[in-house]
Amino acid sequence: MKQSAASYKRAAIMSASPERLILMLFDGALSAMNRAKDGFALENVRDRNETISNNLIKAQNIFAELQRSLRMDKGGEFGDRMFELYEFYNVKLNEANFKKEQEPIDTVIRLFSEVRDAWSEMLSKQASKHHTAAPANLAAGIGGGLSLRA
Repeated sequence: MKQSAASYKRAAIMSASPERLILMLFDGALSAMNRAKDGFALENVRDRNETISNNLIKAQNIFAELQRSLRMDKGGEFGDRMFELYEFYNVKLNEANFKKEQEPIDTVIRLFSEVRDAWSEMLSKQASKHHTAAPANLAAGIGGGLSLRA
């Protein structure tokens, strides 16, 4: 059963558009942060600390990947702001991991969920636009001036 789920996930990743991959990264970061929060409920100190730390590091690795995906040469102010935002998330998660405090994780989840939801909404609007009238140049990508590459 686990092997089937892994195969399905691998196929979903391999067939996803670059924009959908970004959404998958967003969801992965949120999932890792929520698993870290779940770790606070564990009674065994070692398990608790490992669960919190490992999942916060996963989220931080995803934020680093999102930073690397920014097209700083074309993104202008948007790219700069997103880079700084991902850096802020990493600083807050470092704080949460070092102090073993849940509040910084809650802050990042709240703020990052807004970014994730805006990205998802943009994808939905883009998809509905493509269903009603297909553009002449599908290879143009999203929003012309967006600074993310994938």
